[in-house]
Amino acid sequence: MNTSNTNLTVHQLERDSLGRLVLIDATGNRHVGVHPVRAFPITAPSAGICLMDQSGKELCWFEDIAAIPVAELALIEEALAAREFMPVIEKITKVSTFATPSIWDIETDRGPTRIRLKGEEDIRRIAGNTLLIADSNGLQFLIKDATQLDKISKKLLDRFR
Repeated sequence: MNTSNTNLTVHQLERDSLGRLVLIDATGNRHVGVHPVRAFPITAPSAGICLMDQSGKELCWFEDIAAIPVAELALIEEALAAREFMPVIEKITKVSTFATPSIWDIETDRGPTRIRLKGEEDIRRIAGNTLLIADSNGLQFLIKDATQLDKISKKLLDRFR
């Protein structure tokens, strides 16, 4: 796998017998337990991915996922999927009250659920009409485009923004 990183120019990515990602650098050093991190997971998920060691040191940088060989990309995407659990809100069906804290019944791309919104500050605009909502347990829920929600969902959401 070749990248434009100044630290590593030639390397290999694999899984060990315990399922951890291992980066073998150009000098043959094995970095066990590396994890991929996206620079912009919501606004540009295919640009800017780095591999970091367990202490948070950047080992390898990819400007774009197109630069990653297919076999290694599969390992990276698998690790990212486990790390970046972020359900997408498709519909807001009910809110318990228009004051906070409130309980929201929502439908996501992973099924229906109920979240607790502590305060209006837990609804953040990311870019354009993209919103990120944090529930009281710290889980992040994404609304890709608030303008594309159904009429009832928009009305309920507008009460909190």
